[in-house]
Amino acid sequence: MKIEVLGIGCPKCRKMEENARKAVKELGIKAEVFHVYDAVEIARRGIVSTPALVVDGKVKVAGRVPTVEEIKRLLK
Repeated sequence: MKIEVLGIGCPKCRKMEENARKAVKELGIKAEVFHVYDAVEIARRGIVSTPALVVDGKVKVAGRVPTVEEIKRLLK
């Protein structure tokens, strides 16, 4: 599983990455978590509101920080 956090590095983006890593750990699943900081790449993907959470190429959340529990539900 490939999990990407899209955001330029603001506090909300860092919190989303933290929550995603925590969710993966708590679920005990094999997944890689990446943070995409490049604004051009983020825009290329059609994201207008960051942070965004992308799982295996599909945007799951954009414009807000989901809780660890919400991310766990999205990953199941």
